[in-house]
Amino acid sequence: MGDNGCIKCGHKDAGTKEIAATGTGLSKMFDIQHNKFTVVYCKKCGYSELYAKEASTSSNILDLFFG
Repeated sequence: MGDNGCIKCGHKDAGTKEIAATGTGLSKMFDIQHNKFTVVYCKKCGYSELYAKEASTSSNILDLFFG
């Protein structure tokens, strides 16, 4: 984790969750959820950021969240 903490409140404890979302066109019509994201959130204030799941490993995502 970075040294700065959450950019909103400074807290240094974050959690992650995986989510999926529909796209547009036929995937939206048939509710096909092929867009996958990791949500990184501050456990104190709830500030959240979305990262495309393919973009990084979870440890790198926490580094991005904390700067």
